[in-house]
Amino acid sequence: MLDCAIIGGGPAGLTAGLYATRGGLKNVTLFEMGMPGGQITGSSEIENYPGFFDHEKTGMDFMNTWQEQCFHFGLKHEMKRVERVAKTGEHFTITLEGGEHVEALTVITCTGSTPRRAGFNGEDEFFGKGVSTCATCDGFFYKDKPVTVLGGGDTALEEAYYLSNICSDVYVVHRRDEFRAAPPTLERVKRKENIHLITDSVIEEAYGGMMGLDGVKIKNVKTGEITQMENSGLFVFVGHNVNNGVLKDENGEFICDVNDWGQVIVDLSMKTSLKGLFAAGDMRIEAPKQVVSAAGDGSIAALQVLSYIQELD
Repeated sequence: MLDCAIIGGGPAGLTAGLYATRGGLKNVTLFEMGMPGGQITGSSEIENYPGFFDHEKTGMDFMNTWQEQCFHFGLKHEMKRVERVAKTGEHFTITLEGGEHVEALTVITCTGSTPRRAGFNGEDEFFGKGVSTCATCDGFFYKDKPVTVLGGGDTALEEAYYLSNICSDVYVVHRRDEFRAAPPTLERVKRKENIHLITDSVIEEAYGGMMGLDGVKIKNVKTGEITQMENSGLFVFVGHNVNNGVLKDENGEFICDVNDWGQVIVDLSMKTSLKGLFAAGDMRIEAPKQVVSAAGDGSIAALQVLSYIQELD
């Protein structure tokens, strides 16, 4: 019987493992198919994590030290895929790929979310080399330069507003003639002189070379006209897919409360509606989707696990 099963090996999962093991739990296992680290391992540079400011180190370099530290204190890593989690009496049953079962007193799910791709030409080729899904992470790289934002919802316009305080001009491309964002958000964006709204349009192509993105081709969906815009930053905000499959039972029903977007509903202690089950990181409601925030979530969840197990004893 595990004291705690941690599902997902990004910053939230690793931090949860660190705090749980240093807090005295002996049987803590992190389930992650590949090497732990999360999406940040794909970043070429990190500037916004406190205490880490080394332009020569990548996201992979950054997370390698996390792994070493967490495993030092006794966190175990199982390179197995979790299919589902179920509450069976006072404990949990974790079903692994192939039908294997593991029992645990508590579970922390940290499976994150995946930014949706828009599907234009060059999106994959230049992802991380000019194409981004995080203005907070990458906006500063384009200080005083023009950038393009793709999307029409609250996130797209909020991120465009954030970028407008860093970049010289922000061009927001939206395929419809009206935006889905809340009226106050839209009005705030319209008041910024350096934000330019381009409606009825899509990104046809992102182009560039060995050094990264050089610009985008924007297509008007009504006229078919294509406009070429030279800039080195394109931010895509067309939604996220929450990786919440492990929290569905055999009938496809969630074992805890989620919102309309599939994000797990938690309180400030990372507790879900199911006692003993915690969720941390990008899969929870209102997640900032930042490494430092995910790490904070993981520490909170682990501290709550320690309290929960003490109460059981």
